[in-house]
Amino acid sequence: MEVPYQQLSKDALNHVIEEFVGREGTDYGDREWTLAEKVNSVLEQLRRGQAVILYDEDSETCTIAATESLLVS
Repeated sequence: MEVPYQQLSKDALNHVIEEFVGREGTDYGDREWTLAEKVNSVLEQLRRGQAVILYDEDSETCTIAATESLLVS
């Protein structure tokens, strides 16, 4: 189930994003990104509609997915 990021409190949204980027693990590229940079990047993708928050009722967990990946599946 998709959860509009605007419906989450600032703290809840930040927690969901931090938990997501923590799971992602490996950085790719020429430099290491800070946690704050990763969080801001994901937040900007949510604002632009390039990513969405998904809630799984069975596992009671959230994840973030690129909008384009949802169109393919």
